[in-house]
Amino acid sequence: MTRLTFHLSAAPQPRLDKALARDVPEEAALSRSRLAKLLEAGAVRMNGAVVTDAKARPAPEAVIEIDLPEAAPSHMEAEAIPLDIAFEDDALIVLNKPAGMVVHPAPGTPSGTLVNALLHHFDGALSGVGGVSRPGIVHRIDKDTSGLLVIAKTDAAHHGLAAQFAAHSAHRVYRAVCYGVPDVGDPRLIGVRGVSVEPGGVVKITSGLARHRTDRQRQAVTFEGGRHAVTRLKVIERLGGAALVACQLETGRTHQIRAHLAHAGHGLIGDPVYGGRRKLRADVQGFSRQALHAAELGFTHPVTGDALRFQAPDPQDLRDLIAHLRTEV
Repeated sequence: MTRLTFHLSAAPQPRLDKALARDVPEEAALSRSRLAKLLEAGAVRMNGAVVTDAKARPAPEAVIEIDLPEAAPSHMEAEAIPLDIAFEDDALIVLNKPAGMVVHPAPGTPSGTLVNALLHHFDGALSGVGGVSRPGIVHRIDKDTSGLLVIAKTDAAHHGLAAQFAAHSAHRVYRAVCYGVPDVGDPRLIGVRGVSVEPGGVVKITSGLARHRTDRQRQAVTFEGGRHAVTRLKVIERLGGAALVACQLETGRTHQIRAHLAHAGHGLIGDPVYGGRRKLRADVQGFSRQALHAAELGFTHPVTGDALRFQAPDPQDLRDLIAHLRTEV
């Protein structure tokens, strides 16, 4: 049994179950249905008192404790899928995930996932904190985003890493190719709600992010409620009608970079959900995924205390896209 502790936000919410779903750390990988079952089982405490009523009125900034039972044995198949390993020891592994690979099994993708590959690589020895379907998963990146991920082998490592991601102390930088150039001197960009400028030509985007009301696969930028999200970006290179940008995450919400850049009017090339349609060369329009790569990952080793920093070079498809765009400059 392990215990997850966090604070509810000060934002009003009339129901406890909805407040939990809003504020539980994403790194805990607790779905709404699992939270409901934990409530019903008496595994949730609010300010020290057990609460089982999903409709109870939550106290603002209340301390929430959730007792998480040990994960049941996984029945997922181990699969001999090659892994691009940047670092590995007894506590964790850092991987460079290819675009097109789903992180964990879900309806429609029961196999061929990163978890299936990890179960084979470790012979099932992964942290159980993420639950049966997500063993070892501390954070994730989208199926069609490439780049660096850290996976926990032990529960102790999982808790130590999850605490860093929840505290926003982990270092994460993505390289992306977006439509247009998010220039700090562009009055249209600076006029977008939630957009500000910081020294060094850095564009800061601050908002809430919440599930879209009508499209469950999409995140919506909001300024009333939602999960607090902050993205900083800087132009690395102008590429004609596009730009190569570095995006640093202060928070790590679902689809954060994709939704934030689209909100700013600079959706990612190849993004079928947020990218929109722009007039670029036909071969660029045919780029088969969102142009997003998790290029840098840094954190403190949860066991040794060492500061670790990793970099992953752009994959070939992203290098080809950038080369194509350079010909238009």
